Parts: sequence; C-alpha cells; structure tokens
Amino acid sequence: MGTGVGLREVGYLDGAGGGQVVVVDGVAYVGHMRSPHGTSIVDVRDPKNCRELAKIGMPPGTHSHKVRVADGLMVVNHEINNADSSPVPADFRGGIGIYDVSTPVRPREITRWKTEGKGVHRFDFDGRHVYMSPTLEGYVGTIMMIMDLKDPARPQETGRWWMPGQWTAGGEQPSWPQTAHRCHHPLRLGNRLYTSYWLAGFVILDIEDMSKPKLVSGLDWSPPFACPTHTALPLPFDIRGRRYLVVADEDVQRKDAEVAAFMWMVDITDERHPAPVGSFQVEGIDGAPQPTMTACHQPCEKVTGTEIPFAWFAHGLRMIDVKDPHGPREVAHFMPDVPQGTDRVSSNDVTVDDRGLIYLIDRRRGLTIVERL
Repeated sequence: MGTGVGLREVGYLDGAGGGQVVVVDGVAYVGHMRSPHGTSIVDVRDPKNCRELAKIGMPPGTHSHKVRVADGLMVVNHEINNADSSPVPADFRGGIGIYDVSTPVRPREITRWKTEGKGVHRFDFDGRHVYMSPTLEGYVGTIMMIMDLKDPARPQETGRWWMPGQWTAGGEQPSWPQTAHRCHHPLRLGNRLYTSYWLAGFVILDIEDMSKPKLVSGLDWSPPFACPTHTALPLPFDIRGRRYLVVADEDVQRKDAEVAAFMWMVDITDERHPAPVGSFQVEGIDGAPQPTMTACHQPCEKVTGTEIPFAWFAHGLRMIDVKDPHGPREVAHFMPDVPQGTDRVSSNDVTVDDRGLIYLIDRRRGLTIVERL
C-alpha cells in the first residue's frame, strides 16, 4: 500500500497500465497504453472491491489510451503506438471509436471515424462535440478538429484550426523541425478552446462560430524551456477577480541535465496577452540531472476547487493549491507502491469522482484510488 500526507489509499485495481481514466456514475473507464488492452470498464462503487465489467481490445502496434464519457456515449482514440514495435495490421486506420455505454457491462460500438496517418492522440468531449487532435492528409503533425456527434452513427466535422505552416498541401512550410509544433489537445470552457500545442506552447481559440475557429492569442516558452506543453487547463472560476490557466509541461523530450517539466500559472484576464505569474515544482527536483518522466505530466481536468490533483510521473500524486496564483503550493501528496514488474512509479493521469475520491493511473500497471483527509 502506498504512503501519503493528507491522502489515503482506499482501493487498488491491478491491471494493465493506462493513459487516461474517467469516472461516471460509479464506473471507471480506463484507456490503456499498450495493446492488446484497449479500454477497460470497471465498477468502482465499492473502491475496496473494484470489479471489471467489460473490456475492449486493440490490435498490435496500436493503442487506445484516451477515453471520455458523457450522456451514455464513450469516445476513445485509435492511434499507432510509436512505443510498440509490433507490426501494425495493414488495414488499421487511426481515428476515434464511438460506443454506447448506457449499459456499461455491454458496450456497443456505434461507429468509427477514421483518418490518415497515426490517428487521434487526445481529445475533449462534452456529450455533443469532440475537440480532438488528429493527423490528416496534407498536414504536418496533429491539428485541432471539432467533430459533431449529434448523430453518433454519423460523425460530422464542424471546423478545424492549424498553426500556419502545418498545411503543406496548401503550400505552407513549417519553420520548425518535423512535428515539433502540433496540437496535443484542446479543452473547452464557454466559447473558447484552450489548446496545448506541444513545442509551440498553447493557443486560445475562439469557437463562437465552430465552423471557423479563430486565434485569440498564444504563448510559447520552448525555448528556453525544453519540455513540451501538454495541457492548458482553464479554471472555471475567478480568483480575486482575475482568470487563470493551469498549464502543465510534460517531462519528456529533454536531456537529463535540462530543466525538468513543471506547472505554470498563467493570467488570462486579458486573454490577448496571457502572462505567466507563478510556477510549481516538486521538492527534491532541484536542478540536478534527472531522467525524463520524473516530473510534471497531467492535472485533473475536472476542476472542483483550488486544489488541483496532479499526476507527477515518478513522484506520484501531488495536490497543488492554486488559490494564490503567484505562489501555488503543495498541500498533500501520495506515493503509490512501485508496480510489480517495473522499476519506478509512473503516474500518468488523474481524475476525481462525485464522491471526491481520486483515481490515479500508472502508465505501466495499476489504478490506485485515494481519498483526501
């Protein structure tokens, strides 16, 4: 059993590692990192006795490591997994899978939307629209696309946005190497999409007219910082009359001696001029060389207050209070046991349920459930 300060383990489900977990009405949906595991559906109403209800597989060389659920629909990504050297079936095409999970024990595939290239990496879903990052023919790297699921059996593209330079079929030329500037994933709040764009930082998009997303502003700190921007999470409330983003860089694609990824607080009160005002790094990551996947990865995208649960890779779960945006601070932490068959913790994603329980998925093995004390 793991150890913590201000957090206590109340349940554990052994199983394949995951990229994302969401919980709806006492059921957890886990998107797994590697095939043959695709998506697991788990009854977590009794966290001490979690019970698998159903599972969906994926073919070799691919994964379905992201999942969202709303209004009885489950959306998962389909993507070629570059970390898996297994041959990909010749007929595989990436995209998204759409399922009816109104009866979680019997998920029913409604349809698949397919695209060219690797597929879809990550996305947001509000029950009607999917805000996602697909590869598309004629573009370099993933772009932002909005998909309408009014009729889930017939997904329809509503709009798209890309960074100038990505549309090579239209004559554009990127000023960056390979796919360094690409959409990681958008998050919607109101008529804005807060969209992480990897080594191009993040952008804020106006989607008042979803058919024509418009750039409001952006902010890019790579360089000088080496790690790519993973998540731009808008707080759904003001703090002392000002609006903020919690921004997470992902601790990958750097040399050991370079600065490890950390969390930023960005003031977006004037959204045309986003301004970094604070940051947080776990104690002990002090500038000494660190292997990648040691530091920051992903905040809980379900915001319930100023305490934000964070999956901090090798440092487990960190609860960061952002009520002072200029000085965010850790108020609790939990370190899971090192999963069997691995050499260290690799906390990848975190979410909360309506009871306040926190779900922490390790990218290599196991789902831990904890409660705040």
